Amino acid sequence: MADYSIGVDLGGTNLRAAAMDPSGRILEKISAVTPIEQGRDAVIDEMVSGIVKLRERLGASGLAGVGIGVPGFILLEKGYIVGSHNLPFFNEFPLRDEIGRRLGTPVILENDANAAALGEKWMGAGRDVNDLVLLTLGTGIGGGVISGGRVLHGFVGMAGELGHITVVPNGNPCGCGNHGCLEKHASATAVETMAKLVSLGDNLTSRQVYDLAVAGNQDARRIFESMGWALGVALAGLVNIFNFPLYLLGGGALAAWDFFAPAMFEQVKLRSFTFRNTGTRIDKAILGNEAGLYGAACLPFQQRES
Repeated sequence: MADYSIGVDLGGTNLRAAAMDPSGRILEKISAVTPIEQGRDAVIDEMVSGIVKLRERLGASGLAGVGIGVPGFILLEKGYIVGSHNLPFFNEFPLRDEIGRRLGTPVILENDANAAALGEKWMGAGRDVNDLVLLTLGTGIGGGVISGGRVLHGFVGMAGELGHITVVPNGNPCGCGNHGCLEKHASATAVETMAKLVSLGDNLTSRQVYDLAVAGNQDARRIFESMGWALGVALAGLVNIFNFPLYLLGGGALAAWDFFAPAMFEQVKLRSFTFRNTGTRIDKAILGNEAGLYGAACLPFQQRES
């Protein structure tokens, strides 16, 4: 068995890489600012440089491969990203093959939310199950589905786009072309939009809305109840479809759990016979922003087993 793999988490702001052994122990870790302003080649150079540094420290012979979590849809066969708003210069660019060529090492490209879901299954809140769903609550809402211990990809790699489940028919317009998507009713951006609509304040951040809720502001609390309602509608559908044992929520919005969770559970119980009559769990993810790094590092080990 290989001694280690390297996982990379490529975000619009930060770029992180870690070498891990097969037990999930972090051997070395580095981070840098993603040089988006300098263009595609600069970002690739930064990624390759970080991977090479880790490989030099730990030895090339023990490297199982490199997994990279990236925002956007992934066309698995081609190794392309499509529809990435944070890194548009990577759209339809053969990123996997280009990095693999520079490194002379197998590279696996994966959607960042899928990688986070795999990370939670490998080393996080999902270690005791082989089937789970993760919703990541941030500026938007991402998602990942783990079935049989592996990422469920669909036929081209675009499964798990859970933020674009319709929860309010003819609801708020979304950039994907739909109306009423979950992320338009339950993300941090949605919280900020609702705060503006109810005249809670000018340009409040979701954190400021949360602080108002903590202070007892009823309008702020109703915003999080609305968020919980939307999440509950989506989760009830997911429970009914998959009948998995575990559904996890991750991301910065978890701080507001006590405000949105009661409405969320109320809706899931109302809308899912399965949830009401089984031991299905809905819980918090535990790895935070490390989840994607763990998941990316897990990918090469899984590939060797298959």
